[in-house]
Amino acid sequence: MSVESLFPRLEPVLPQVSKPIQYVGGELNATLKDWDAVTVRWALMYPDAYEVGLPNQGVQILYEILNERDWILAERTYAVFPDMEQVMRDHEIPQFTVDGHRPVKAFDLLGVSFSTELGYTNLLTALDLAGIALHAVDRGDDDPIVLVGGHASFNPEPVADFIDAAVLGDGEEIVLAISDIVREFREEGSPGGRHELLRRLAATGGIYVPQFYEVDYDAEGFIEAIVVNEPSAPERVAKHTLMDLDSWPYPKTPLVPLAETVHERYSVEIFRGCTRGCRFCQAGMITRPVRERSLQGIGEMVANGLEQSGLDEVGLLSLSSADHSEIGELATQLADRYEGTNTSLSLPSTRVDAFNISLANEFSRNGRRSGLTFAPEGGSERLRRVINKMVSEEDLIRTVAAAYSHGWRQVKLYFMCGLPTETDEDVLQIGELAKRVIDTGREASGRKDIRCTVSIGGFVPKPHTPFQWAAQLDHETTDERLRKLRASVQSDKKYGKAIGFRYHDGKPGIVEGLLSRGDRRVGKVIEAVWRDGGRFDGWSEHFSYDRWATMAERALADEPVDLAWYTTRERGAEEILPWDHLDSGLDKDWLWEDWQDALADDPVEVEDCRWTPCFDCGVCPSMDTDIQMGPTGQKLLPLSVV
Repeated sequence: MSVESLFPRLEPVLPQVSKPIQYVGGELNATLKDWDAVTVRWALMYPDAYEVGLPNQGVQILYEILNERDWILAERTYAVFPDMEQVMRDHEIPQFTVDGHRPVKAFDLLGVSFSTELGYTNLLTALDLAGIALHAVDRGDDDPIVLVGGHASFNPEPVADFIDAAVLGDGEEIVLAISDIVREFREEGSPGGRHELLRRLAATGGIYVPQFYEVDYDAEGFIEAIVVNEPSAPERVAKHTLMDLDSWPYPKTPLVPLAETVHERYSVEIFRGCTRGCRFCQAGMITRPVRERSLQGIGEMVANGLEQSGLDEVGLLSLSSADHSEIGELATQLADRYEGTNTSLSLPSTRVDAFNISLANEFSRNGRRSGLTFAPEGGSERLRRVINKMVSEEDLIRTVAAAYSHGWRQVKLYFMCGLPTETDEDVLQIGELAKRVIDTGREASGRKDIRCTVSIGGFVPKPHTPFQWAAQLDHETTDERLRKLRASVQSDKKYGKAIGFRYHDGKPGIVEGLLSRGDRRVGKVIEAVWRDGGRFDGWSEHFSYDRWATMAERALADEPVDLAWYTTRERGAEEILPWDHLDSGLDKDWLWEDWQDALADDPVEVEDCRWTPCFDCGVCPSMDTDIQMGPTGQKLLPLSVV
């Protein structure tokens, strides 16, 4: 039965809201299919505003893969700003997709990609606007299956009450497998209703259905046991790992936004995974092993993506792009191909020890020489050993000296505050390092107009990392350390204007910490915050720490736990963690040993297993995978200059 577009009801109210263009759709390369000509229908959501969500690589890839199948339809929906939410409630317009402006409630599946936990309240807004019951147990057979993925889904327990299922890891293959299960279920006449469909999804072993697991707590609030209550559900749910990236060259036809977005470039993921072993980095841990795309595969994607989109910037993305085994050849050959055109090439933040000037020169050959960004993470050498970020001060100074002497004028350095074992002195060392960078730049370039921007984020312990047991630093101490750092730099007139600081206060990090390591009881806090008006918590202008603290106190009043219990408390070796039944492939004993190595008087360095013998993290044998990397000796094809 056809589902009609809501646009005739939507169009008259658009002049009443800010940035109405984000709700219109119709972008270049968008897909609109006949509702009645397909069997399975997906609404894909990035739970943030259009300007943040449209460039999201994960959603674009799944959107294209699903729509390539003639029996599947996929449309997109994003979080609506508070002014639009109010207009939609006033005019009884439900949550809609931007492609066909169809009501989200009419779809078979609502797939939500969470790259950060601060989007949880936006999910509740979308469900409520769509007319879908907030709690999974209250949904009927006609409601969509609400399924989440993305990095934050590696601990979906805080939103377990609101979702039907979660997927861990790479989505390309599993979304098609899910679609097959739904199609077969529908063709059989939907026997057993919603519960049977969820049972079939869980039986795959790779889809987590929270309602099939019960969590028992002891009198002190600790998890006593996580018990499976559905025979077909696995004891541990496995993550999905896509091998052979060259076989999945997506997005082939990238979406070109109508409104301004945070990134306006064609992004190519040149490899997936990282084995550097930075102990704070969840992304590096959960995406193992490393899988490289070949030079030929990258070259074909770049050529095709630019032709299909008309974009003039290519971002070569990964967690550590300069670590691609053939990055030098890739940079040179792409620069050769696009020299003299308006096409620019860019690398994201680069490791100091993987950077070289010839590489930077290739990427700036077309005349666009922006600032260079490096991420030492820790201010002192001791702290960098703790976090396994083995970059020496001399490495950094040598690198920036080369950069400044070759014409760069600005360097951005990224650090974290609140890392385990950190002291005030470690943070003050950030300022001393920035001063050395300025001195080096002035000496190397012979100029005074040298700039260094210091960007500082608060450390948040994440699941599936060696630091998952760490106590989080309270926001008062974080703010005081950052105040001392700023004062120590600004008091020196020689550097005050040359060094810029960017940082947030410590409060958003505490809320992120609550959500990243929380259990199912945190769902009550999320719902209370949402009912009190919490929206867009990742945006500083919408975020309210006081609201989160107050609602946490109220929602957890009858529990033996509180906000501090979830954040500033160190965990013990024997504690059952909320995500222990969700298998990222990493061996928990190995993570614990690495945590102890970090705390040692002389912290132990763990090298990159791409170049050394295996460190037994557990991923390759448990996931039946292996590291895939070059060098291949191949060339980009074709090599002709555009």
